[in-house]
Amino acid sequence: MSAEERKKVTPRTVMVGGKAFATYTNAKRIVKLVNDVGAVVNNDADVNQYLKVVFIPNYNVSVAEVLIPGSELSQHISTAGMEASGTSNMKFSLNGCVIIGTLDGANVEIREEVGQDNFFLFGAKADQIAGLRKERENGLFKPDPRFEEAKQFIRSGAFGTYDYTPLLDSLEGNTGFGRGDYFLVGYDFPSYIDAQARVDEAYKDKKKWIKMSILNTAGSGKFSSDRTIDQYAKEIWGISACPVP
Repeated sequence: MSAEERKKVTPRTVMVGGKAFATYTNAKRIVKLVNDVGAVVNNDADVNQYLKVVFIPNYNVSVAEVLIPGSELSQHISTAGMEASGTSNMKFSLNGCVIIGTLDGANVEIREEVGQDNFFLFGAKADQIAGLRKERENGLFKPDPRFEEAKQFIRSGAFGTYDYTPLLDSLEGNTGFGRGDYFLVGYDFPSYIDAQARVDEAYKDKKKWIKMSILNTAGSGKFSSDRTIDQYAKEIWGISACPVP
C-alpha cells in the first residue's frame, strides 16, 4: 500500500490467545508465526500505527475476564462442522463484541439470536465440507491468488529465519497425511478477506457499529446458565424445580 492508501485503513490491534499441547507441533509453529509476525509488524514505523499483532500466552479464564470486555471484534474462524467454536464467543457477544466467523458450533446459534446483520459471516457451510474435501483430493481446487501470496510472503523469510515449510506444507497438495488442507483454509480465505473488508466499512460508521454491539448484548439472553439449566432439567434430566418458599 502507498502512504495514502494506508490512511484509509481502519487501524487494528489483533490479539491472538492460545496454548499448544507439547506434541502438537503445528500448533506450536502457529504460535511462533504469530509472534514472528508481531515482531516485524510492531517495529515497522510505516505499518505499526495501523496494525499491531500481539500473542497472549497461556490464554485462560482470568486473562479472558480482562480482554473480552475490551474487545470489539471476535474472530471465531474454525472450519464449519468441526464444533470448535464454543462458549467463549458467547461471552464476547454478551459483552457487546461483534463476531466474524463461520457457521460452526455456537456461532450458528449466536447468529440466529443476534441477527444476521449483526454477525460477519464467511466460509463454507457444514454440508459442503465433505464435497469440498473430495474436490481437493481430485485436484479441482483453485487457490485464490491472495492466499498464494500470503504463503509465499511467509516462505520469503520476511518474518525471520525460522523454516515454516512443515506448517505451510499442510496447506499444499491434494491428499496425504499432513497435507491437502484438511481444514479448508484455502477455500475459506477469500471469503474471510472479503468479510474483513465489510468489518472495516462497518466500523467507520460509528452509529451502525454501536447498534450492532448493543444488539449482540441484547441477543445473548438465551445463553444464560439459568435458561440452559432449566432446559436441561425439562428435556434431559426430567426433573422439576423446587421453588424456595
